[in-house]
Amino acid sequence: MQRRHLIHTTVAALSLLALPAWAQPAAPDLSPEQAGRPRSGKVEEAIRQLNPQFKFAKEGALVVGTTTGRLPFGAYATDNKTPVGNAPDIAQLVADSLGRRLELVSVAWADWPLGLQSGKFDVVISNVTVTEERKEKFDFSTYRNDTLGFYVAKNSKVQAIKEPKDVAGLKVIVGASTNQEQVLLRWNEQNIKAGLKPVEVQYYDDDVVLYLALASGRADTYFAPNGIAAYNARDGKTRLVGLFSGGWPQSAEIAVTSRKGSGIADAITTALNAQIGNGNYAKALERWSLQSEAITTSRTNPPGLPRK
Repeated sequence: MQRRHLIHTTVAALSLLALPAWAQPAAPDLSPEQAGRPRSGKVEEAIRQLNPQFKFAKEGALVVGTTTGRLPFGAYATDNKTPVGNAPDIAQLVADSLGRRLELVSVAWADWPLGLQSGKFDVVISNVTVTEERKEKFDFSTYRNDTLGFYVAKNSKVQAIKEPKDVAGLKVIVGASTNQEQVLLRWNEQNIKAGLKPVEVQYYDDDVVLYLALASGRADTYFAPNGIAAYNARDGKTRLVGLFSGGWPQSAEIAVTSRKGSGIADAITTALNAQIGNGNYAKALERWSLQSEAITTSRTNPPGLPRK
């Protein structure tokens, strides 16, 4: 890989309050109370599947690590301390199914693997894609299809991205250490071998600067989880030009992540299937306009994004 063609832009993170106002046709519930969050009773079959040796981080609780930076997956409520979004909603349904109170712990994306392995959390629910590499250290219980989208400024000359060659020579924003970065770098390598222009990969730590880069033309497109980018696109300043599976060329799923062999994954999968069956799962997705990424069955450790 010709890394000299990649640029790394790091900008200090700003408060979510500094984000530009979004036009929201149907404003989401950002209250700390979350009165509309779906709730469930216990799922006895899931509780029976728990390994008796599994050591929960706290008595009577399910401690869930989650990132709180971007809706619709997760952000802070209006009190600036309560996590809300689809990930907290899914976490609530899992905790209810296991008969435990939910305790959410906000964690930076880069820190969740260490926090999970050290036992700081019981599980992580944070838009984590199943990959073959991650399966070496973690178990997965799937709860959503992983869909990635390319978004451009509304007046961009880029009209469609349908295959790897379409990104040749473009300046592409992508998140570091993500599956979409893996996909993009594979495409770039493929394009270079074919004699096409390399991608200029850009990384930003702050959404304000990210979207300014798109608007100003410093970047051509943003390759991101479609749910996040679509949520931001409601202001009409960006538009979708391409959709891909997060496990390209295979399909991929988002999953509740647990420690490898800890004995909780099968119980969580059963819990999720119970919530799919009773309709609560659909409600949790609809609250955050993610119903297009719904799955019909949760699976434990399905095939994931191939190793590099």
